[in-house]
Amino acid sequence: MRVSDSRQGEKMKNKTMIQYFEWYLPEDGLLWKRARAQAEALKKAGFNMIWLPPAYKGAGGRKSVGYDVYDTYDLGEFDQKGGIPTKYGTKEEYLEAVNALQQQGIQVLADVVLNHMMGADETETVLASEDAGDNREREIAESVPIRAWTRFTFPGRNGVYSDVTWSARNFSGTDWDDAKKRGGIFCFEGKKWNRETDSEYVNFDYLMGADLDTDCPETVKAVSDWGKWYLDTVKMDGFRLDAVKHISFEFYRDWLRDMRQHADRDFFAVGEYWSSELGKLLHYLDRTENSLSLFDVPLHFAFLQAATSNGQYDMGALFANSLVKARPDQAVTFVDNHDTQPGQALASFIPAWFKPIAYALILLRKEGIPCVFYGDYYGIPHDGISPVPGIRRLLRLREQYAYGEQTDYFDDSSLVGFVRSGCLEYPDSGMAVLMTDSAAGCKRMKMGEQFAGTRFYDVIGRMREPVTISADGFGEFSVDGGSVSVWVTEGAYRTICTEVE
Repeated sequence: MRVSDSRQGEKMKNKTMIQYFEWYLPEDGLLWKRARAQAEALKKAGFNMIWLPPAYKGAGGRKSVGYDVYDTYDLGEFDQKGGIPTKYGTKEEYLEAVNALQQQGIQVLADVVLNHMMGADETETVLASEDAGDNREREIAESVPIRAWTRFTFPGRNGVYSDVTWSARNFSGTDWDDAKKRGGIFCFEGKKWNRETDSEYVNFDYLMGADLDTDCPETVKAVSDWGKWYLDTVKMDGFRLDAVKHISFEFYRDWLRDMRQHADRDFFAVGEYWSSELGKLLHYLDRTENSLSLFDVPLHFAFLQAATSNGQYDMGALFANSLVKARPDQAVTFVDNHDTQPGQALASFIPAWFKPIAYALILLRKEGIPCVFYGDYYGIPHDGISPVPGIRRLLRLREQYAYGEQTDYFDDSSLVGFVRSGCLEYPDSGMAVLMTDSAAGCKRMKMGEQFAGTRFYDVIGRMREPVTISADGFGEFSVDGGSVSVWVTEGAYRTICTEVE
């Protein structure tokens, strides 16, 4: 591949995202300051996109990770829920962090949670029927009065930015009757669950808290007005959308169209549809008219199965059920996130031995946008979990050398690999990647005749002897048991080993 225009080279540059938080970060209000201070280092590491956690005030105040949404207009500015800052800092610090990241050429994605609200200021008496927990379409008790936490008046903000308040008319239901102090799935009289949501529990509209009624025009206008304010205030580069399978599939299609028209630009958006069933993700993309990307949850579960099958998983079929194979342009690949880490409701943490393999598979391939988890990059002190070994080298490899055509060698149940042929725009680019979930082995893979006579070295450091490419472009590459090797030219090897620990 010949590219002569440096601007074309910038266009070709791989997109790489970091999820810049994990669940157990200290409640010190310092994340925004850290993001600002680390902006240059993050860029140097190879990141050009960053997903920041929910920035607005949650019901838990300073303790809130951000998904227990209380006031979306309070970005750490008003004395609500026990103080002014959020867990991550103040509004001013948030805006400074966003600006610092953008100054480094890092696109900022804001986390948006529009499915539910929590921590209401007052209760209301509401007529509500009760639905079965395992079948939200089956009524198990007729309508009776309940006392629901559905009055959001935001007294600490006192109408600044918006005088909109929320009441039961804005919600479809809740999970708590404060009069009888008991839980349940309560659907308010005159309301109904969204018709098209995920089919788990028959209808998975209801998730938690006070469930937003996106069939209510007043509610839809309120979240649209807020989204425009948020764009104008923060000037973010895109969105990460939470819990999309619990909201009418048409909602985010329309909301994103509204936001893009307001911003007058076609920004990036990625949704969290938590399902291992590829068909559900494809259906969602079709119903939303491909207006956003999705996280590749099926691939995450393929990694988990491969890592916990004692070498009996078919590595050759690793991508068979993945979104990145079916819709590569709309897949955000990941290994773990804040929901899958230990102790969380969706805990499915990939075992440490497989992490380098999984990251090589998302960072060094051409398809998809990989997202690196904060806990894998920095570690998770809460659980004594260290950063993934070699992850910084893999990031540098992606940024500088993972270019060119890709040839797959997923032709074995254990020993699989791929090669990238490189391109002239990125000197010393091109690599051979080999991995196994079982015993050590070797595989003959073609780098291309342009590399004939070139010596390749394993930059991961497990294999000591170099491989010399034959006249016909092939090399006999090897890998240690239960690991990954990444073979690069001597120039790339020396650069990586010098620059990256």
